[in-house]
Amino acid sequence: MLLTGRPGVGKTTVIRRFLACTRVEAGGFYTQEIRREGRRLGFSLNLLSGERHILASVEISGPWRVSKYGVDVRTFEAAAVPEIEKAIATENLVVVDEIGKMELFSERFREVVRLAFDSSAPVLATILSRPHPFADELRNRGDVSLVEVTLTNRETLPRDLAERFGLPFT
Repeated sequence: MLLTGRPGVGKTTVIRRFLACTRVEAGGFYTQEIRREGRRLGFSLNLLSGERHILASVEISGPWRVSKYGVDVRTFEAAAVPEIEKAIATENLVVVDEIGKMELFSERFREVVRLAFDSSAPVLATILSRPHPFADELRNRGDVSLVEVTLTNRETLPRDLAERFGLPFT
C-alpha cells in the first residue's frame, strides 16, 4: 500500500493515527519536521522501535542535499535499513515514511525497500508524488495499491487502511 499526495497534506499523520488505532506489530520509521521558533530546521527519523535520529538539517554539510537541508545518509542507513530488515524477517507490517528525495540518496535503502515489496510482509509506505525512476518502479508494480491522501479523505483513511489490512480499529 503506497500513500501519495502533496507535501503537508497529512500522509505521516495518517500513518501515525493508523498505527495508534490498530496496535499492529510493525517495524520501520516515520519522518517528522524539526521546528524551532516557527522555522523548519530539518527532519527527524523516528524508528518504530523508539530510536530517534536526525535525517536532515540546515546544520549538516556534505554532498547529499535537498534544498537547504544536508542529509545524513550514513545515519539513515545505519538506523532505518536494519529496522526494515527486522520487520521483513518477522513478517510484521513494514512502515516506510517516506520514500522521498532524501531517503532515495541511499542505495541500501532502495535495496531493502525492494526486498520488503518482494516479501510476504505487508507494507505501508508514503511515496513522493513527483516522477522518480525508483518511485515510478514501485508505483507501477501490479501488486501495489496507490492511495492519494487529500484534505477530504485524510481523516477517514486510517480506518480505511485498517479495513484494507484486515485489522481492528479502535
